[in-house]
Amino acid sequence: MKSNYKRLGDYIEPCNEKNEGNHIKILQGISNRKYFQKAKTNTIGIDLSKYRVVRKGQFAFNRATTRNGDRISIALRFDEDCIVSPSYRIFKSKDENILNSEYLMMWFKRPEFDRYARFKSHGSAHEFFDLDEMYEVELPIPSIEKQNEIVNEYNTITNRIALNEQLNQKLEETAQALYKHWFVDFEFPNEEGQPYKSSGGKMVYNEELDKEIPEGWEVSPLKDVTSKIGSGSTPRGGKGNYKSSGVSLIRSMNVFDFKFKNDDLAFINNQQAEKLKGVTVYAKDVLLNITGASVARCCIVPAAILPARVNQHVAIIRMIKKRSYYLLCNLCYSEIKKELIGVSESGSTREAITKDDLDNFKITIPNDGVGDLFEDKISLMFSYKITLDEERIRLQKVKDLLLSKMTKVEAEKEIINLKI
Repeated sequence: MKSNYKRLGDYIEPCNEKNEGNHIKILQGISNRKYFQKAKTNTIGIDLSKYRVVRKGQFAFNRATTRNGDRISIALRFDEDCIVSPSYRIFKSKDENILNSEYLMMWFKRPEFDRYARFKSHGSAHEFFDLDEMYEVELPIPSIEKQNEIVNEYNTITNRIALNEQLNQKLEETAQALYKHWFVDFEFPNEEGQPYKSSGGKMVYNEELDKEIPEGWEVSPLKDVTSKIGSGSTPRGGKGNYKSSGVSLIRSMNVFDFKFKNDDLAFINNQQAEKLKGVTVYAKDVLLNITGASVARCCIVPAAILPARVNQHVAIIRMIKKRSYYLLCNLCYSEIKKELIGVSESGSTREAITKDDLDNFKITIPNDGVGDLFEDKISLMFSYKITLDEERIRLQKVKDLLLSKMTKVEAEKEIINLKI
């Protein structure tokens, strides 16, 4: 044991409270991302009195590590009391004035702890990391004042990230509302600045859509308004041949509606990238997931991750005119998304949108004046959104650094001097 490390079992105690009388009805599971979530268990006819109670301030973890990825499912309860599976293990800090539970939860969020727990898991058909193994975890436990400083700094960063996410959500909702107002309700501003349709703007019947659209607008298949529609492939060797840096390889796990997530972003080298040069990603390209459960999720590629390629599960859609944000809002609009999902489900084998499906997928094209005005307005919103995303990435790096520095007793001094 390192001189400044302590045995966790000397600082925690088990909690074995059962849900007697079925008083607690909130049944929770734990994600391997280390938070409580609604349990998937069907509780009809199940005796919940046998389930374990988790009180506020207590830890719960799933001792089964088989099929749980590279992470152990453990979380600290902050909300009202809940119950979990009888197979879960519950414990708490013996004394919060000696071991701050939030400080301990930070330790559990470190990838090094996950690797330790997986290494210490045992069993034949199924592997387990039980309470006895938890007791043997070693970690530095500085003074409670230092623990509190580290926790406060970590929470400041976490709260700032959460605020950024809220602001981003508001921007996305505003963009969607503006798209609906202009291109579904057709209330974009006319030459006098008045709502077009309700001010008597001329509407003409479109046979393809079976509804009226503003005069001068068109309905076109994507192939007629794009210069590129295509998806890539996974380099030979798959995940085992990914690199720690280099050219970004965008996968479906990175593409969400209106947002690109850097989590688990893969990289390939220049030789691998050369073989995928046909799917080189450019700034403002629209990315669309075309297979699996995430089909039809859509975002614009952030410039910060370029140069990049896409794999076979993601399509690049590149507009001829400057209409990336219009296309993004169009593909993310609820009715359009339902249509795309319907296309993906029409295949014989699995959920998938083919290149032919995309080539012939029809969208409404506004006249240049309205299209340019919308693009300019949304571009301003998304410029701010990009700034928020970049700050979130920077804050996440500081957050990860704080976790990595916990092995040093003086860690908090280093981190606290970082500007948020």
